[in-house]
Formats: sequence, structure tokens, C-alpha cells
Amino acid sequence: MKGIMHFSKKGKLSPRYLGPFNVLERIGATAYRLALPPQYVFHVSLLREYVPDPTHVLEYEPLQVREDLTYEEFPTGILAQKAQALCKKTIPMVKVLWSSHTKKEAT
Repeated sequence: MKGIMHFSKKGKLSPRYLGPFNVLERIGATAYRLALPPQYVFHVSLLREYVPDPTHVLEYEPLQVREDLTYEEFPTGILAQKAQALCKKTIPMVKVLWSSHTKKEAT
């Protein structure tokens, strides 16, 4: 049949997407509701029950975003220092903690 791709093809050159499908509605900036054929079903082995976990909840700090979609970020502290030796030079390196970032995200 013309225009139909099969799941059975495997390997590097296999098609990544199946389709085309009709778009029923645009839900968000990157989300669409598609008209999927009824024969596309998911086997129960592919589904898992969601187990609530408090680590899945992300806490955020409100960020002041300007009209041109930029924000100001400033260093709040230095977490670590070391000297990196190159060929004939020694360069001081610092790990900086930035505002609106956690210690894990320091650069």
C-alpha cells in the first residue's frame, strides 16, 4: 500500500515517524491533537501505573522576564577555586553560583 509505513522495519535507515495524520486541533505551542486510526492500540505491557513521588515535584523561584524575553542574572558567590596549568601558563578557575540557579547548576 502506498503511503503506509510499517513498524517492523528496524535499523539506522528505518523511518522515524509514522503518518501522515490529520491535525484535529492545536492545543498549545508545541502540542497537537491528531486523528489516529482506531487500529493503533497500545499493549498493556507498554503501560505502567504512575506512582506519586515527591521528588517529581519541581520547586521554582519566580523569574522577572522582560518584554524582550530576557532576564538579568548575577553571581551570588564563588563555590570553588583552582589553578589550571596549561603549557607555560597557570589560569585561575572559579566555580560561580549564579542567581536563580542551584548549587548543582553552578558553572
